[in-house]
Amino acid sequence: MKTIGSAILATTMIVSSAFAATDTVGPLPAGKPAGVIKAQRDDNTLLWVIGAGLVIGGIALVASSGGDKTPTGTTTTSSSTTASSP
Repeated sequence: MKTIGSAILATTMIVSSAFAATDTVGPLPAGKPAGVIKAQRDDNTLLWVIGAGLVIGGIALVASSGGDKTPTGTTTTSSSTTASSP
């Protein structure tokens, strides 16, 4: 489980730094909109649904990986009594 988490974290760091390196456009021009209106106009419902699904799936995975530490199988107990006569 730790290996999977480490791999996901490393992948996220690599991908996020790759997107950050594409800053060849330069600064935004003064007095012009910065894309807020376009972002508000776009329908990003699919992204919200995918994100919520990933969060719910991650929580379910973590919750189910705790496991039950009780051994499986049957246990038998026996008791013996001895009686002695005088």
